Amino acid sequence: MNIGSLILEPEKLSALMAAVAAFSAVIVVSWPYLFRNSLAERMRKVEDERERIRKRERERLNAEKRPVSLRSEPKKLFKAIVDRFDLAKQAEDGEIVGMLRMAGYRGHAAVIAFLAVRLIAPVAIFLVSFLYIFLVLKPPVPVLVVLCIAAGMGAFGYLAPAIYVRNRITKRQKAVRRAWPEALDLLLITVESGMSIESAFRKVAEEIGAQSAEVAEEMALTTAELSYLQDRRQAYENLGRRTGVEGVRAVVTSLIQAEKYGTPLGQALRVMAQENRDMRMSEAEKKAAALPPKLTVPMILFFLPVLFAVIVTPAAIQIAGIQ
Repeated sequence: MNIGSLILEPEKLSALMAAVAAFSAVIVVSWPYLFRNSLAERMRKVEDERERIRKRERERLNAEKRPVSLRSEPKKLFKAIVDRFDLAKQAEDGEIVGMLRMAGYRGHAAVIAFLAVRLIAPVAIFLVSFLYIFLVLKPPVPVLVVLCIAAGMGAFGYLAPAIYVRNRITKRQKAVRRAWPEALDLLLITVESGMSIESAFRKVAEEIGAQSAEVAEEMALTTAELSYLQDRRQAYENLGRRTGVEGVRAVVTSLIQAEKYGTPLGQALRVMAQENRDMRMSEAEKKAAALPPKLTVPMILFFLPVLFAVIVTPAAIQIAGIQ
């Protein structure tokens, strides 16, 4: 049988095409059983592994949690020092309280500890500096000079607690600024899924904890304030004051306006999430643009001398060999 006979005999051609069609149908039906696709199995294993890791991390975070109370009692020594030197008025200073809250230290005990340490540190550093210079270093200078140096160190001790708190504020704001766009995305998803704003804040606080403990803490505090404060606007404003981040304050303003005028909350959160992402990208671009000037001095000090040595040394060796 050749191709010409098949073309000339339509009955045989029809039979051959039917056989090919039947064979193809059998192959198509039996293909999943003959060659199993393991993609679904691999995806299921990946999902199981992801869920296992998420469960393990949540158990670890829950095990590391320590009971936190805003009404924790200050240490007796610190309280005695504050009472002895009549620093109660400074303990009520709103600027100090706000600064400590922005650093993550809350409650009356943190204020008492800050005031006591600021009072103890100058005296302790003065005594340690004086004894170290006078007894260990033994410089050939008058005692009055040693006292002046120790007094300067004591003055630094008075400023050290405030410097430490400001450093904590900077680190905390950086952490909040880095994780805030993701928190807004989660908040947008929960709000558009039908949750109330309190439930949305609570859910975001639970989910964002593995990425940023600072944002989770602020979200949890806002949830609590939304529950017991009569004015919900006050809870939003407290969130902006505690963080001190411009992006958080803008979101707080949008939430207050949506609460006041009844505008759609999802649309406002979507816009604010995009703006916060743009702000984070612009900050990254600023850091990248500032990198070349910062590298100029290290290149001059460390790179160019080595380059000159590599270029000049062979010529110097040849000249020395000729001579």
